Amino acid sequence: MKSPRERRCVVTGTVKPEGELLRVALSPEGEVVPDLAAKLPGRGGWVSADRASVETAVRKGLFARAFECKVNAPDDLADRFEALLEARALSLLGLARRAGSLAVGYDAARLALKSGSRPALRIEASDASPDGRAKLDRLADAVHPGLPVLGCFCADALGAALGRERMVHGVLAQGAEARSLEAVAGKLAGFRDLDPARRAAHGEGAQNG
Repeated sequence: MKSPRERRCVVTGTVKPEGELLRVALSPEGEVVPDLAAKLPGRGGWVSADRASVETAVRKGLFARAFECKVNAPDDLADRFEALLEARALSLLGLARRAGSLAVGYDAARLALKSGSRPALRIEASDASPDGRAKLDRLADAVHPGLPVLGCFCADALGAALGRERMVHGVLAQGAEARSLEAVAGKLAGFRDLDPARRAAHGEGAQNG
């Protein structure tokens, strides 16, 4: 297998695999634009996948160093990255549902957790009822300790991604869709708490704005 390509973060100077960084490109007007897929033409700049790093790069004008020219980095660049990561994560959930690797609904999620094979992760709506969520928490903790939970999207947003009215509970099986979603979620975690309900239930504060 090929080793992942590495790039240097414009903020820290640390060399990391591309999968741990975010790429920016330069528009014809000289504006820094997010390049989530890392496919836009031309020279690019790279920054660690977290809000603090993106905001520091914008505030200190560090992207000019990457492009070796004067550039305009929008103040809301971190927000743009977060929105793109959210859209990509929801799109991947839709793909997983169509591929048959996402169990949707309380009963289906419960059966998936009890099936024996360890899933990749659970999906829980941020506005799920505490009772239903707690029951699945207890089951998951008993049969699959440490199973990650993606719980930062509301039921309406999850439902829209799946072509239905709402989605509250889901379980994603191991596979290509799960690996893609985990990669995106790992970057999104630099911008928001991926499971605020569980953190609140344990009396912990949010890590990301």
